[in-house]
Amino acid sequence: MEIKEQLHYIIENIKSTRIRKGISQMELSLRSNLSQSFVANIEKGKKQPSILTLIRIAEALEVNPQEFFPEYPNFDKKEQTKDKIRKLLELL
Repeated sequence: MEIKEQLHYIIENIKSTRIRKGISQMELSLRSNLSQSFVANIEKGKKQPSILTLIRIAEALEVNPQEFFPEYPNFDKKEQTKDKIRKLLELL
């Protein structure tokens, strides 16, 4: 999966999680302490969220940030990267 595809996947997961939970962009912005326009621009793909922003959004949506990231079956190096991300998130 290319970087652009990964970013698109993450953005779609954020938006679909928000919609599934019945949360508006405005409510998400208030819960995550981000501007509504920034949240909208993330969902439109105009802005790329940092890992800390992803964590804030995940907390606001009450989900694990890992839910935003794609799975990489049968590729050991990707699993190692996923483990590193998991450890980083635990530290934060």
